[in-house]
Amino acid sequence: MAETAIPRTVRPHGPGGAEGPDGHDPRAASVWRLRARGCWDEAAELLAPAAGRDHGAALLRTEVLVERCLFTSEGWERAEEALRAAESLPLDDEERGAAACGRGYLAYAATRLKVRDRADEARAALGRAAALLDPAGPWRARLDFRRGLMAEHVGGSPQAAEAAYRRAHVAALAGGDLLLASYTWRHLGGLALRNGELAEARHSFAESLRLREQTGFLVGLAPALTALAETLPEPEAQRLREEAGRLFRTLGNVPHWLAPALAA
Repeated sequence: MAETAIPRTVRPHGPGGAEGPDGHDPRAASVWRLRARGCWDEAAELLAPAAGRDHGAALLRTEVLVERCLFTSEGWERAEEALRAAESLPLDDEERGAAACGRGYLAYAATRLKVRDRADEARAALGRAAALLDPAGPWRARLDFRRGLMAEHVGGSPQAAEAAYRRAHVAALAGGDLLLASYTWRHLGGLALRNGELAEARHSFAESLRLREQTGFLVGLAPALTALAETLPEPEAQRLREEAGRLFRTLGNVPHWLAPALAA
């Protein structure tokens, strides 16, 4: 397999980054390889030694464990513990905003997956993040995306969601955050499909799939293939669904929420 790009989202920032003179972070590369294959616990363990002293590693560890919750609907207590540990470190405003963004995302995930209604907590945390984060900082795009998720899936406001997704999308592309861009493409495609804009939806889903292939985000390929299949005629659509099903089973039946679509 060709070497894949490590998305900026998964590169820890801070004194524990362990970057070499060329800017390459071997720890981030190892974490990404594990995370991309759905080995979230192993990735979190790799980050654990630095997470006790380095806010960048602590926040990345939280992101990894919240992602596990979203894909498996399990591991909520461990994600909460990691988040509290990150919040307990000495943090500046930007770092506190990033931690609040992580808390909002965890609360959103619990609400969206119907584990527990934490919508008020999610809104409050994302509001705190908005007040603390630099408008031009690296976390702002993630905040916009997560506020878009809340608007679409909790608030029932696709118009507000689209505006937030587009802000996140522009910033992700400008900043080279390929993982986030794969998500913004996917969600913009979903809104386009809902509005009957088939060609735009197909393009968005294809771009999302391309970025996930480019970055080696294997655990995200099945959802991308399934989404793209919705915009294609048969037999191509069925071929993509079958490929998605193979990946889904190979990676341990994740993401958990995709199972009904693959069984249809």
